[in-house]
Formats: sequence, structure tokens, C-alpha cells
Amino acid sequence: MDALNSKLLDQVNSLKDLKKLEKKQLPTLASEIREFLIKSIQETGGHLASNLGVIELTIALHYIYNSPKDILIWDVGHQTYTHKILTGRKNQFNTLRQYQGLSGFPKRDESDHDHFGTGHSSTSISAAFGMAEAFNKQRSNSKSIAIIGDGALTAGMAFEALNNAGNSKSNILVILNDNDMSISKNVGALNNYLAKLLSGKIYGGFKSTSKQIFEKVPSILELAKKTEEHVKGMVTPGTLFEEFGFNYIGPIDGHNLDVLVDTLENINNLCGPQFLHVVTKKGNGFSPAEKDPNKFHGISKKTTLPTNQKTFTQVFGEWILDYAKKDKSLVAITPAMSDGSGLTAFAKKYPSRFYDVGIAEQHAVTFAAGLALKGFKPVIAIYSTFMQRAYDQIIHDVALQNIPMLFAVDRAGVVGADGPTHNGSFDISFIRCIPNTVIMNPINEQELCDMLTLSYKLNKICFVRYPRGYASNLKTTAVKFGESVEIKKGKKLVFLCFGPLIENVIPIAEKYNYAVINMRFAKPIDQKLILAAAKKYKYIVTIEDNTIAGGAGSSVLELLSKNNIQIKTLVLGYSDEFSEHGSQGEIHKNLNLDTRSIENKIVNFISKC
Repeated sequence: MDALNSKLLDQVNSLKDLKKLEKKQLPTLASEIREFLIKSIQETGGHLASNLGVIELTIALHYIYNSPKDILIWDVGHQTYTHKILTGRKNQFNTLRQYQGLSGFPKRDESDHDHFGTGHSSTSISAAFGMAEAFNKQRSNSKSIAIIGDGALTAGMAFEALNNAGNSKSNILVILNDNDMSISKNVGALNNYLAKLLSGKIYGGFKSTSKQIFEKVPSILELAKKTEEHVKGMVTPGTLFEEFGFNYIGPIDGHNLDVLVDTLENINNLCGPQFLHVVTKKGNGFSPAEKDPNKFHGISKKTTLPTNQKTFTQVFGEWILDYAKKDKSLVAITPAMSDGSGLTAFAKKYPSRFYDVGIAEQHAVTFAAGLALKGFKPVIAIYSTFMQRAYDQIIHDVALQNIPMLFAVDRAGVVGADGPTHNGSFDISFIRCIPNTVIMNPINEQELCDMLTLSYKLNKICFVRYPRGYASNLKTTAVKFGESVEIKKGKKLVFLCFGPLIENVIPIAEKYNYAVINMRFAKPIDQKLILAAAKKYKYIVTIEDNTIAGGAGSSVLELLSKNNIQIKTLVLGYSDEFSEHGSQGEIHKNLNLDTRSIENKIVNFISKC
């Protein structure tokens, strides 16, 4: 796809080109980038509303600061499309989020201007502070800037970093990109003026000089501090961040380039921890996204699918809505993923039983434990990749105390265009080793419903993991605890399949008359059936949508070793590397887990035995 026929955007192919522009030209550039992104993302898919909200902020940052000498770390990595355009990647946007194309997130090996990889939220302040401290020790005048969204401040890690950085002398700037807080009502001419004033030399100089004068008279210094806090607190919401040790500036209009550039220029001359509050609007400049930013948060390329086919997420959403009618003790918990996890309808119908705790996975798990101990039945809807953040809570606050609850683990396995930061590649491995846990792998709509119901009724800690995308049409029987089911009889070789990759081996089994077993449970594994299969068949092949290291295949090998059984076994799954972004089919092919690659592996495996 070619860039739009706009002279100004065509002129900007690097940050040097941006800095050649006059300040009065920047709004025109912002308008052209907005048009470019709307057209481009509608063709490739990607995050639309969030990127439209930070165009002006991104232009202003790069206009004032000098990347890669100065560091810009975008906390919510999917907001970096304008950043990528301005840093020389505009002509690659036709490959956005496609296999071997431009990543939808910052990627350090993609550009020198992507200073830190971000895909999970609330990490930017910690990383930016680390780099600011390094600059301080190296006596460098480079600046370190973290841009963090208001939602990301719900995570404890952000506050840990604020607490640490505010107590330093490092030249770190934290920018709060606020697009949802009630404080946005305060934005206007007065606050824009105050922001300029508070970031300027007069206020900064007075603050510094008065501190030197009064520090020999502690009571006067304390009075001056309190007076300053109260005066600023009356017109700005910065008291909290001032208490952390930051010089608070804002809130300012995040779409007013004149105000943004002037304020950032002033801040660039200040020393020590600075905090700039910028108010933006998701989907700004594109009416449909402004009206429904959630709908346009991420859009996909149009695909044609059977009308009767449901995604696993949709199936979960229907199940929990239906089961809530039967049991009033059921409560749903999600860490800021209500739409993506299929809980929107539940939230509307049962608002008092729905908890969106924000980007706070650790809190979500321990909060659920508290509810469970007092008679409620929590269902935690969470993405596999984000569940990693609550690992200690799963061990210490749930499993160690053996508190029953159900984890609906969405986006297990390869996710696709969002790439390695969002793949659910490790959950079987890191949950399987924890005592008192159960792991289930449905392959179709009925199995998911059966497993969710079974898990809800069991007095155990259950993880039902399912992939992004559409459920299989394979037919199966009712699910029983700890039991697998034979999908196809065969000879010589048996596939032990954990999860949806079973579809990739069915054609091979039919071609060579191999047996196929749907294992269903990664923990506990069906020991009786596996031991019987080891006696009946000459070869065993395990397959799972999880890393090989410590996964379900490993549990099969452990069982065989424990029983001193010698049988040729091939373990298939994700190799010891982070997979790239692309479609799920492309990534599986790249990982040699498509049907043809699996067949070649088996032929090679048997030939060497």
C-alpha cells in the first residue's frame, strides 16, 4: 500500500525530516498521519483507536527530544504506530502484524528507536528509571521518558517504580496518557496555561531558590511546601505524584500541538523526576472510533467464516452467562479484559457479580481467593500470557492453601498477529509443576462447556485453557475427570494430543492408519491409558500447543520413566524460542507444527529408530 498523496507526510521519512518542519506545520502532519493510519489499519488490521489518540503526543515528543540519544518507552506498546512512521518505517505499514512484517509493538531488533520491548503493561517507568539512572552514572545528558496509560497505573509495578524513581535525582520524565479519568474535565485554557507556567523557568527557579533560602528555617520551609501543595492541589490533580517526589505538570490537552511542544520544551530544561499529565481521546479524529473506542481498539482483516462457527471465547461467554442463572454464588473476575474474555454480556446482566479489577492480575487472583473462602465461586477469565504475572499468587495464595476456583485461560498457545508478548506458550509448563492443580485442554465447543462445568463443580483449582479463534468441528464424547478418549483406532503409532493441534495430526493418522487419542487433561494425565498404549503401539507421538520444556509431553516421558517402560517417543510442541507474529497457521508452519511438517518429522523419526 502506498502512502497517501500528501506532500508533508511524504517529506517526513525520518526524525531529521520532522525536525525541519516549522511548528505551525505539525497539526497538518498530524491530520495526514491520522488519515494514513485509518486507511492502513483497515487494510492490515491492528490497534486503531489507541493509536489515533496519541498522534499529536508522539509528534511533539519526537519534535523536542532526540531519539535514539534520548529514550522513549511506550508502556502500552500497541500505541506506537505514529512512532514507527516517524522513525523511518512508514513504507512498511502494508506488512503491519503480518508474518515477517512490521511488528505491532516496539521491537528492539526492528529499530534503534525501539528502546524497550513492551507488550504487557505497567513496565515503562521501571525500565525508563533504570536507563535514567544509567545516564546519571555515565554523566550523560540523555533524557529518559516513559509514556504510560491511565489504565496501566492500576498495576502495582507502576507505583513501585514511581516510589523508587521519585526518590532519585535522575532526569526521568513520566507522561501519563489519560484518556478515561474523570480528571479530564479539568482540561482547558486555564490548565494549559498553568502547565506552561509550572514547567517554565520562573516557577521552577522560584521553587529551587526559595527552597535554598528557607531550608535553614525548617518551619518556614514546611509552611512553604504545604502552601505550594494546597495551591497546586486546588487547580491540578498532582498531589499524589508530588508525594512520590515528582514535579507534577498538567493536565494539558494531548491534541493541542502548540501546548504540547511548548510544555515539553520547558520540561526538557528541567532536572530531576518530572511528571506530565496529558489528556487524550481514544479514536480522536475518527468518529466511529470516538463513539465506540472498545470496538475499534483492535480491528482485524475481514474474513469469511461459517455463520454457525463460534470462537472459544464466545462459547465461554455463553457458558458463564447460562451457568450464572443456576448458581447465584458464581462471580466473574477479569483483569481489564472483559471484552476480550467474552464477559461483556455477563457484566451487563450481573453487574453486582462482575469484577473488572483493572490491569492487576496479581490482585485478581488473591481477591478471588478471598471471595472463595467466604462461600463464593470465582471464575477468573484471563489471558494465558497475562496469567504469568500472577504466578506467585497462584502458588502462594491459591494452591498452597488449596482454595478451589476456576481459571478460564483464554489465548492459550499461538495467538497470531500480536506476537510473542501475547502468545500463551508456557502455561502448561508453569502450572503443571504446582501441587493441587488441574489442567484441561478442550478441542471443541462441547468439550469446553463440559470442562467448564466439571471444573466449576470440582472442589479443585482448575485451569481450562483454550486458544484464540474458532472451535473445532471434531466430534467427541462427554468429558470425565482425568480420562482421555480415543478419537481414531490405528496401528503401529499413537498420537497423544493435548489440545487443538489434534486437527493437524488427523490427516496423518488417516493416511498411515495411526491411532489418535484426545488426552483432554494435561494434569492429571490418563496414566492407565498411556501405559496401555505403550504396550500396544511401537511409537508414541505427543503434541501440544505449549513449549516442549516441562509441558504435557514431558509428563508422559516422566510416567514412562517411572514405570521403566522403553518405547520410542517423539515429543512435539513449541521449541525453545520465542515465536514471531503472523497468522496462527503461518506461525505453526514456522514452528514445524503444520500437518506437512509433522508428517515429515514422523517419517524421519521412524526411519532413525
